[in-house]
Amino acid sequence: MRIVFTCGGTGGHIYPAIAVAKLFRERQPGCEILFIGAEDGMENKIVPREGFRLETLKISNYQRSLTPKALWHNVTTLCNMAGSLQKARRILRGFRPDVIVGTGGYASFPALREGARLQIPTAVHESNAVPGLTTRMVEKRVSRVMVSFEESRERYTDPSRVVVTGTPVREQFLYTSREEARRALKLDERPLVVSYWGSLGAREMNKKIAQFMKCEIEAGEPFQHIHATGSFGWRWMPEYVKELGVDLAAHPSVQMQEYIYDMPVVMAAADLVICRAGAATISEVCASGTPCVMVPSPNVTDNHQEKNALALSKTGAAVLVREAECDGKMLFDTAKKILDEPDRLRTMRAAASNTAVVDAAERIYRTAIELAKA
Repeated sequence: MRIVFTCGGTGGHIYPAIAVAKLFRERQPGCEILFIGAEDGMENKIVPREGFRLETLKISNYQRSLTPKALWHNVTTLCNMAGSLQKARRILRGFRPDVIVGTGGYASFPALREGARLQIPTAVHESNAVPGLTTRMVEKRVSRVMVSFEESRERYTDPSRVVVTGTPVREQFLYTSREEARRALKLDERPLVVSYWGSLGAREMNKKIAQFMKCEIEAGEPFQHIHATGSFGWRWMPEYVKELGVDLAAHPSVQMQEYIYDMPVVMAAADLVICRAGAATISEVCASGTPCVMVPSPNVTDNHQEKNALALSKTGAAVLVREAECDGKMLFDTAKKILDEPDRLRTMRAAASNTAVVDAAERIYRTAIELAKA
């Protein structure tokens, strides 16, 4: 059996595909798996490290602005897309997959579209409550649309082709021991706060975390803190923190790094996570049973991150804070208040665990197998 996974751009698109690919490798010994992604996406680091073959396409995103720079960028994107469609067709004809599974990002569009044109069974997974641009462009062409939420069905043209699967997470999020994780990270008895804004990083929120760091150091470091800046944030944030008068070298309890590669371990060890509200992040938070403060990105389609965060906050697992209404001091005060209430933390942990869809990878696997057999 031959399977193509197509995804790219951020970890939220890549890791769900890897979770399902590992399930295929386990259940279908001898199967051939190929990933198709973007030339400059995170998949170039992550996919090979997980032991899977990767082919890349020249992909760039679309910008919704009408400035001359944005319009020129979109013209370039269209030119790149034409070449990417041709290359995707060549790759698919050479590999001859039995099924194609796309898990999001602009990089997944060429393979999904060309796969459907070549009459290869195709499925796209949409992790957010509302369909993104790529999903909207392919939903009428693909064999199945897989979604995370039952209420998402009504947003698609043909609900009969929509399958509710949840969003897969790596098994480590479900089974990593909190005690072992804290030992592995060499933590002391103080709580651990983990903050991150996605694999790229959000400039304004990184600035607020820099202020957060200053507040926690001035308060005597009541907890330990690991912050991931993202690839863009790493270029400027270390210097920005120094300009605020924060010497991280003198305060090892406050750590800053570009990316957290061992996220299941870090999440298992954490007492509180401060993060965006993408569907993949929510799935990881729930799978690990970690309380969280969610600051949804305001720059996403249909404000879907706030809708995701609202759904989680209603269960009691998360506190929703809007970006325009917070600063570093407010985030620090919110985090400290939650950490000072053990009963509240236990309630949030239980609510997060009860929300998790633990068999999402299994559901996507079964859907792909059914398509391949059909």
